[in-house]
Amino acid sequence: MRDSVGNLLADGDSVTLIKDLKVKGAGQTLKRGTVIRSIRLTGDEQEIDCRYEGIKGLVLRAEFVRKV
Repeated sequence: MRDSVGNLLADGDSVTLIKDLKVKGAGQTLKRGTVIRSIRLTGDEQEIDCRYEGIKGLVLRAEFVRKV
């Protein structure tokens, strides 16, 4: 799986958001530049499973993140 600029992603990597994202169901917006630590790859080629403060079951699209 690759991020928005083509870097290869692996389990446990840290990523940075490249745009503001509204989180459905949480009533919260994750701002551009937010660092998400310890990602996990899923079976889907474009989805990343991750945890963030106060948001359970957060799934991000690889096109919106960049490897740190």
